[in-house]
Amino acid sequence: MSASVLLVDDEPQILRALTPALEAAGYAVSVADCGQAALSRLASDGFDAILLDLGLPDMDGKDVIARVREWSEAPILVLSARDIENEKIEALDLGADDYVSKPFAMGELLARLRASLRGRERRFSTRSHFSAGPLFIDFSQRLVRLEGEEVKLTPKEYDLLRTLARHAGRVVTHRQLIAAVWGGDADAQSVRVLAAQVRQKLEVDASRPKLIVTEQGVGYRLVGED
Repeated sequence: MSASVLLVDDEPQILRALTPALEAAGYAVSVADCGQAALSRLASDGFDAILLDLGLPDMDGKDVIARVREWSEAPILVLSARDIENEKIEALDLGADDYVSKPFAMGELLARLRASLRGRERRFSTRSHFSAGPLFIDFSQRLVRLEGEEVKLTPKEYDLLRTLARHAGRVVTHRQLIAAVWGGDADAQSVRVLAAQVRQKLEVDASRPKLIVTEQGVGYRLVGED
């Protein structure tokens, strides 16, 4: 299966040049022309890698990096004409994997993209499953089992549980869950309702949860992995 890439840039000429070149190299390419569109696409579809311009019309690309890194470890390659060292350092500190200055050679970009994807494969090579007590999640199959029995979750219920599992043992804030599940278009009450639905399917007693614990006023914590 080809790797999926989200190309985030508001310059039509960049999109026209990069999209066919990436597709010719074997990637499945989707595009977004602003930060909010990118966040929504990432939350709903998920991508193997992100090519991101910093100069977006609705928000700074560095803010996109910060938001994405709250819930995703997908490689981010920054493509920008901002050839300023501090900009590069800040983007990398926020979680970008690499930085390519415009104009760039297509061969160099493809090489850096391949390197970033290899790094992602190494990070996730031992994280295809999650297990904690009676709960088992197969991320590759989007499969959830409880005491060995498959549990049917809606797409949003699964996305919430997956996000908690990726940060198991740590608090995940309402904001992080909103970004992961809705792409930013929701509120804390939506998170509480969805968490209650997941608890009804996973907890022995949803009123006294043991797997998904509430951090009052902050968010939720899934029990740590076995």
